[in-house]
Amino acid sequence: MALALGWRESGVVLLAVPVTLALTLAIFYLYGYTLNRVTLFALIFSIGILVDDAIVVVENIVRHSRLPENLGRTWSEVAVEAVNEVGNPTILATFAVIAAILPMAFVRGLMGPYMRPIPVGASAAVVFSLMIAFVVSPWAALWLLRGHLGKHAEGEAEGWTTRLYRQVMTPLVSSARWRWTFLAGVVVLLLACALVPFKAVRVKMLPFDNKSEFQVIIDMPEGTPLERTLAVAQEIGGYLRTQSQVTNYQIYAGTSGPYNFNGLVRHYFLRRGPHQADIQVNLRSVGQRSKQSHELGKEMRGPIQQIARRWNARVKLAEVPPGPPVLSTLVAEVYGPNYPRQIELAEQIRKVFEETPGVVDVDWYVVADQPKLDFQVEQDKAALRGISTADVSRSLAIALGGADVGLMHQPGEREDVPIRVRLARSSRSSVDALRGLYLNAPGGAMVPLGELVRVELSPIDKNIYRKNLRPVVYVIGDVAGAEESPVYAIGKLGDKINALKLPEGYRVEQFSAIQPPYSDKLAMKWDGEWHITYEVFRDLGLAFAAVLVLIYVLVVGWFKSFKTPLVIMAPIPLTLVGILPAHALAGAFFTATSMIGFIAGAGIIVRNSIILVDLIKLRRAQGMPLEQAVVDAGAVRFRPMLLTAAAVVVGAAVILFDPIFQGLAISLMAGEVASTVLSRMTVPVLYYLSERRGVR
Repeated sequence: MALALGWRESGVVLLAVPVTLALTLAIFYLYGYTLNRVTLFALIFSIGILVDDAIVVVENIVRHSRLPENLGRTWSEVAVEAVNEVGNPTILATFAVIAAILPMAFVRGLMGPYMRPIPVGASAAVVFSLMIAFVVSPWAALWLLRGHLGKHAEGEAEGWTTRLYRQVMTPLVSSARWRWTFLAGVVVLLLACALVPFKAVRVKMLPFDNKSEFQVIIDMPEGTPLERTLAVAQEIGGYLRTQSQVTNYQIYAGTSGPYNFNGLVRHYFLRRGPHQADIQVNLRSVGQRSKQSHELGKEMRGPIQQIARRWNARVKLAEVPPGPPVLSTLVAEVYGPNYPRQIELAEQIRKVFEETPGVVDVDWYVVADQPKLDFQVEQDKAALRGISTADVSRSLAIALGGADVGLMHQPGEREDVPIRVRLARSSRSSVDALRGLYLNAPGGAMVPLGELVRVELSPIDKNIYRKNLRPVVYVIGDVAGAEESPVYAIGKLGDKINALKLPEGYRVEQFSAIQPPYSDKLAMKWDGEWHITYEVFRDLGLAFAAVLVLIYVLVVGWFKSFKTPLVIMAPIPLTLVGILPAHALAGAFFTATSMIGFIAGAGIIVRNSIILVDLIKLRRAQGMPLEQAVVDAGAVRFRPMLLTAAAVVVGAAVILFDPIFQGLAISLMAGEVASTVLSRMTVPVLYYLSERRGVR
């Protein structure tokens, strides 16, 4: 900025930053926001936008002070005239930026409150920066630049960037061949950016975070003893011990691990059965390893699954999610008229999950069949012996679970030690052993339990999961392959599920946003990360549509034309020329934060286009021909637009290496560079084409 404006001018511009940020922090305080990761990034995101007003005002003051016709006039008159020239379009452009950013505050679902500080903070910062640019910046320019305004070498009133712009744009506007060649090249660039359908850029809700931990969740078949579950966990632990990136691990068999984010979201804190285990794996810190935690998890998943298959165990490698709390990345909720039929369909869907490449850690929330032994007391025989049903029940409870019969006092112990009586394991591990248990009859006779009961075999009652009071069967999975996004995995899974043949004679209807409205047919709903992805991108798309409508209405109201707003808004797609290739080169996902950066960048582009077109109309009102006015206005406004682009790039570069907000930074930086290079030439050419017929 100092190279383009000068050190003193840059100081005047940067004076607006601390004042604006202080006022924005006051807005955060009034809204009840805390200083956290999102609010701090909202402030960083705003820096590139809030200096734009000050750049426009200060640059115009400096430019007017160097005009020959202003020699001899007081600096206050020059400043007032310069601010007045850009005042109205700057106000309109600021409202256009607010119209582009503020609708994102109305995104619903889980991500709405999470991202809301960004549009709220940026909108407030833009309003404050406008006030400061009109009040503080001119005053600061008069005091800090007094004695330096108007001083320039002969013939250097325009910088080299301005002269270069004139040399490029003059033949581009005057020659029809060059005009159409340029516009055709822009169209080709837009078509070449169709990287999303070809999966060169993949869409995902949020990218993978880089944590220093993950969990290995082990589920053995129901009824497995604790010793066998522990043996599986220890063998997996033996493999983890050989990995250089693993510092340590802890095994929790038969109980849950300490509370963490995954435990609360996925209900791991409820795991208490002897067939369940949890391994907490701690990795080296981020600075001590070159690979991301997700890549390490992908490498270790294969050997861990091999161990699990030998033990007939179901193992999931659970990473700490970067954002939305979901049961799993892929979740299929199966609904239907009766629960057994839902389980049958869920089993088919589970097999589809297992057979789809890239889908891993497949499981379902169905309890396996387990036998139950019921000791039914034969009332007549027990009555003849004088033994009640309660006596039989109490004796079995003591034999199996034990009972405290007293306290043992030891001199070396601080507290008393309870004395528990219980049969040996060999005497309580089979039906025959329990049949041989003797009960004391009232007459003193010892009666074997086998004479008083009959043993019946029956299945254990299973848990039935419900969502919104409706029975549901969950099938879950994760993605870890060439396509790391659930969007593409669900595309493959959806086609295979559509091909399932049901005896009922209809297809399985799939829902994304709502539960199936009726239960008379088998149906399923995609949940998990896909549900949040669908909801967020849908709301952001609606917000972007509202942005376009609001901007169009604002520009129509100012320019009194239905055609000029189309010229001003035409460069919005040009940001994709920079955004999508930049995501592809960086190997980054196009995420929700990338979409926010694209929408915010659209506001900045429209802002610059409004100021540019307004200056063209001003030059024409001063009597300048259309062709000359188009080139002159673009040349005058090119330098401040370069400065704005540089400010956005520098401001966004701070968050470029954050895993979550990297998409926002890439969209702002690459989109602003592409739009500055292309749209500053596209808008004058399109405006010239739209107005030249009226001139003739």
